[in-house]
Amino acid sequence: MEEQLDSIDERINEINKKRKWANGKLIKSSSKVFKIIQELEKATFADGSLTKKQKELIAVGISVITNCESCMQWHISEAVNDGASEQEILEAIEVAFEMGIGPATVNGRFALEVMDSLFHKK
Repeated sequence: MEEQLDSIDERINEINKKRKWANGKLIKSSSKVFKIIQELEKATFADGSLTKKQKELIAVGISVITNCESCMQWHISEAVNDGASEQEILEAIEVAFEMGIGPATVNGRFALEVMDSLFHKK
């Protein structure tokens, strides 16, 4: 288990290193688009009707669904920095589980209809 934790720590460090490198490169190049993206992120995650912590928890769930490891690492870290508990983060991940399964169930219904139309034509 300790070896596994070391491995995930190395992976997280590598993700952070790549993020810092890429962000630095984009900032140094004076990318107008990247500057707009940074401003959008700042505005999006500012406290409003939802707190920054709540928005970060939403982003955690979306990150799980979109399979973005870098996003998961960033938004989980930000959620922790904003006071999220381990249980709150776990529940955000669990919501993502349901949102992955829910659409699959709906798609499964359509697949059943297609199957039914092919095997039971009138």
